[in-house]
Formats: sequence, C-alpha cells, structure tokens
Amino acid sequence: MYKLLAKLNKILLPSFTKQGLDISKAKKWQMAIIGYRAYVTKKALGN
Repeated sequence: MYKLLAKLNKILLPSFTKQGLDISKAKKWQMAIIGYRAYVTKKALGN
C-alpha cells in the first residue's frame, strides 16, 4: 500500500529539492508535505 502511495506522491506532490527550497525558510504547509513524503517513503522501504 505504501509503495503505491509513494508513487502517487511522486506524481502529484511538488518536489521541493528540485525547486531548491531552503528547509530553514520553508513555510508550514511545505514542511508538512516534506514530513508526509518522508513518512510514506520510509514506510514504503520497510524501515
């Protein structure tokens, strides 16, 4: 389930690393997306 969700995230959600976003200057909604993507990726990898 998490692998499918990770693939959907890659397609639907923005990649802030490609945009060159500085984490210290990220807005709260951007931090929420970063945290969510990290959580789903960790679960998809099985760690």
